[in-house]
Amino acid sequence: MKIGLIDVDGHNFPSVPLMKISSYYKSRGDEVEWYHGDYCDVVYLAKVFSFTPDFTKPINAGTIHRGGTGYAISLVDGKEVYDKTKDPPLPEEIEHSFPDYGLYGITDTAYGFLTRGCPRGCGFCHVAPKEGRCSRKVADLSEFWNGQPNIKLLDPNLFACPDWKELAQQLIDSKAMIDFTQGVDIRVMTEEKAAMIKQMKVYHVHFAFDRYQDKDIVMPKLTTFHNVTGWTRRKVSCYVLCNFDTTMQQNMERVVFLRSLNINPYVMIYDKEHLPRGHVLWRFARWCNSKVFFWKYPTFEDFQRGLNYKEIISV
Repeated sequence: MKIGLIDVDGHNFPSVPLMKISSYYKSRGDEVEWYHGDYCDVVYLAKVFSFTPDFTKPINAGTIHRGGTGYAISLVDGKEVYDKTKDPPLPEEIEHSFPDYGLYGITDTAYGFLTRGCPRGCGFCHVAPKEGRCSRKVADLSEFWNGQPNIKLLDPNLFACPDWKELAQQLIDSKAMIDFTQGVDIRVMTEEKAAMIKQMKVYHVHFAFDRYQDKDIVMPKLTTFHNVTGWTRRKVSCYVLCNFDTTMQQNMERVVFLRSLNINPYVMIYDKEHLPRGHVLWRFARWCNSKVFFWKYPTFEDFQRGLNYKEIISV
């Protein structure tokens, strides 16, 4: 058969499902290529982001399959809702195929999931309705890594998985540079987990302080991680979700705490597409998200004075 592939989001970040689909069909002797308009027996479209415009050109194919979170999210009463029926899982024989990294010309990096699911169920995240509210092992490292010097993990919450220790040891033994692309859940951190992360080759690790109401958990856990690893802003950053359910004072409190641990904050603005351009959060994010500005100006007010804002906004 002739198989066509369409990465709707573009080629800036490789699609793991498309790489697995390519590998599976090539192993059967089928012809696989990026779709260019010629007839194909089957065409697969993958779309991760809901804001990515869909592929609208006519598709000349016997069968068309669409998949990915981007096809399953819709806006209902002002809130994003995930419809699992519009994002069918890959068949098992494809899901467990070794990715075809050659599809994207990748030679030095492995991409994949060791675990799926997350116990949190945060209102701004679609992992729980998509993968379930339990972090579970779905693969060993060897399923998508075979010696590459870099590993990009896509797991939503690896250290919440009961098998975290076994999987962490696989990462240590790989001696590859590990990138936890979705971050590490600081709320499940322990001294033992921090010690194992310290044994890994990690260029950078980021956490998230998304929920202000978790501060009595997050602040001590971040302090524990800092004390065990000794890592500071050169290796650690922390996302701070704003514009979801916090006040500016609560945003500032989280940022000030991160500064006290010598950790870089990174403000993530929820629903930023609809945030008015004059909102203080744009200015606040500019201060926090620039390492130069954040460490040069000790306070938000100092930052505004340094950049000669006409109106100095206090938080």
